[in-house]
Amino acid sequence: MFLVMLRRSGPEWDPARPMEEQSGWTEHARFMDALVDAGFLVLGGPLADDHRVVHVVEAESEDAVRVRLASDPWSGTHLQVHSIDSWTIRLDGRRV
Repeated sequence: MFLVMLRRSGPEWDPARPMEEQSGWTEHARFMDALVDAGFLVLGGPLADDHRVVHVVEAESEDAVRVRLASDPWSGTHLQVHSIDSWTIRLDGRRV
């Protein structure tokens, strides 16, 4: 099942610095790359305001997403989960 997650900047996010200059960036990026490599994280990236991030994940439940993301070095500090919703895909323009 696909889920769409919205994360917001947390208390240690420094709005004066770009994402790549935030504390713990290297560890966070390594963690997120591993989620992509594992097929868990399908799509992800910040929205235009740079305070919200959208991730599309493939997981069996919202709880599974929360458990997996709890290991993110930015979990609760730089990024906080705002919402997780199941997503029914009815249109898919990707070619197999």
